[in-house]
Amino acid sequence: MVAPGLRVLFCGINPGRVSAAARAHFANPRNDFWRLLHAAGFTPRLLEPAEQSSLPDHGVGVTNAAHRTTPGSGDLRAADFEGAAERLERIAVELQPAWIGFVGKEAYRGAFRERPELGLQQRAVGDTRLFVLPSTSPANAAVPWEERLRWFAELARLSEPVPRPAVRALLLDRDGRVFLHRFRTAGDDGVWVTPGGAVEEGEDEEQALRRELREELRLDGVELGPWVWCRRHVWHWPAQRAVFDTRELIAVVRDVDPARVRPTAHDSLFAGPGAIEEHRWWSVDDIAASGDVFAPRRLAEHLRRLLRDGPPPAPVDVGT
Repeated sequence: MVAPGLRVLFCGINPGRVSAAARAHFANPRNDFWRLLHAAGFTPRLLEPAEQSSLPDHGVGVTNAAHRTTPGSGDLRAADFEGAAERLERIAVELQPAWIGFVGKEAYRGAFRERPELGLQQRAVGDTRLFVLPSTSPANAAVPWEERLRWFAELARLSEPVPRPAVRALLLDRDGRVFLHRFRTAGDDGVWVTPGGAVEEGEDEEQALRRELREELRLDGVELGPWVWCRRHVWHWPAQRAVFDTRELIAVVRDVDPARVRPTAHDSLFAGPGAIEEHRWWSVDDIAASGDVFAPRRLAEHLRRLLRDGPPPAPVDVGT
């Protein structure tokens, strides 16, 4: 369960029989992984293994060093880790997690053929830092809960996201189409998003949104509607070697004349060099039928509800 720009990608050693049968990581009810994840503050509530697909919403993901299912990690052979280091390095380069947290020393040793100590490792993979945690397996019961939690909490502290308030505008024309843009690179089609950005020091949300519209689209003098949506996104910015916890407020702006929207040519700080910016007005049906990626992911569903029911009494959490 991986995604781009994660705060921490947790790497277990391999799937046990219970996890393989459940098709979920750390599915053995005696395994403490999910409880430690919540107790250390990585997730706002205790997740079940079947909810693992929601992990990227909290800036974390999970994978394994070896793929073969065994009754226990002691049944693994050196050949089971063939290519593990290269695969993790490829993930680090392509998806750029801020940290890889190895759940157990054997997961790290299997991948890199060296015995680690617990905690921060001297080795790094590109911009991705490595951290070794105690195993959460019931076979590691000799290590008490408090000790395991201490190491999970230390990784949580080191990877703590920087709060980043932000605003965006849901620009709608008279036909109910929404204006979106994205940055494409050679290896990544990017994500279609609404225009906006971070709230700068000394600004309130409305001032920030008006500035962003003016800077990005040369659009001024519009009537900002109510704040209709909110969204949280935890992500890694490798250039800053930082993880950000972006809390967005999204305002609706209705009856926008597309002729007034004149995007300015600017580089994305996040897409990297060579990125190409694209702009488009989308209908709800076009979004629903598209195979492209949108933010929020369920944009068509939320936009359809907004157009049908009007603004909600308070901003609705629309997810990642």
